[in-house]
Amino acid sequence: MTTVQQPSTKQDILHHLLKQGQSTVQELAEQLHVSPQGIRRHLKDLEADGLIVHQVIQTGMGRPNYSYTLSQAGRDRFPDRYDDFAVSLLDTLAATVGADQMGSILRKQWERKALEYRDRLGNGSLKERVDQLVALRLAEGYMAECHPVDVNGAAVEQGDRFILTEYNCAISHIAESFPSVCGHELEMFAAALDCKVERTHWLVNGEHRCGYLIQPK
Repeated sequence: MTTVQQPSTKQDILHHLLKQGQSTVQELAEQLHVSPQGIRRHLKDLEADGLIVHQVIQTGMGRPNYSYTLSQAGRDRFPDRYDDFAVSLLDTLAATVGADQMGSILRKQWERKALEYRDRLGNGSLKERVDQLVALRLAEGYMAECHPVDVNGAAVEQGDRFILTEYNCAISHIAESFPSVCGHELEMFAAALDCKVERTHWLVNGEHRCGYLIQPK
């Protein structure tokens, strides 16, 4: 009799790999509270489907271990792009109005978005506004979260410095053709939150997430 694997566990594995970048069987088993044998069965299925890939970790003379990461097909399972029509439309617009005018149009779009965000974030504490920003980004298709950090970047229980992390990009196709939008995004967050925002991680640089340090001016 064939055992039917639970798709929810597979989705949990994909979510974990998206957030962590890579994990071993043991790490996945501990985090998801599933036996290593069960994790291996799910990983075998996910790799057969082309959603994950593995690399060998050789430590000493013992049995090699394996580290698993998402493939591009695995990343594509998450909402990470607008309709291709939007990219095509922007390409046509850029060819029509020229690079300088296109840059001005994109800047105006992000300024408008910053104003929209500011209105929706309200006048609460910085933590309240950052939490609300995370909720807005989640609704827009980003896998986002935030946590407070100290001056050295270590996680703390509370404070007025935050790391906003986004594990996917809802405008990745647009960013590939118009990389300036990533700079505008920093400006948008800073204007919407009325604070200082610095980039700490960047998907464009091959990292598995985008990260932003948010702190008062």
